[in-house]
Amino acid sequence: MEEKKLTKKELKLVEDIVEKLLSLLEVEGTFDVQPKEDHIDISLETQDTGMVIGYHGEALDSLQLILSLMISRKIGRFIRTSVEVGDYKKNRTEYLEKLAEQTKEKVLAENKEQVLFALKPWERRIVHLYLQDDEKVTSEGSGEGKERVLIIKPKA
Repeated sequence: MEEKKLTKKELKLVEDIVEKLLSLLEVEGTFDVQPKEDHIDISLETQDTGMVIGYHGEALDSLQLILSLMISRKIGRFIRTSVEVGDYKKNRTEYLEKLAEQTKEKVLAENKEQVLFALKPWERRIVHLYLQDDEKVTSEGSGEGKERVLIIKPKA
């Protein structure tokens, strides 16, 4: 299915929704909306970074979900939305890629699968993407919901 690009009118709606939600949350700062091919990137600069990110990124995940739902409803089709605050996701991605590399090395050294627990869906995706073209290991998910884990194992 081909994704439809945002029109200028839709982009203005997105900006208005972000502005309104930040106002309701009493978060002061600036934001930038960048439409991508299959999603929208919203970067937020604020002094309230800790409050917006929350414990282990939980507030940021919630903000992202609420924005995605509001935007999708207003525009009339689902639009995946990614929100970046204070380089949290960038830094987390770098950490996850290092974790994937370290886990890969352990898998290869011990010739035994390793399990990564307690990763959010977007974090598991980062690890999967990092390892997807690796010639020596493979990654797969197992389990359901909050019990879902990521398994990294040697290729047969």
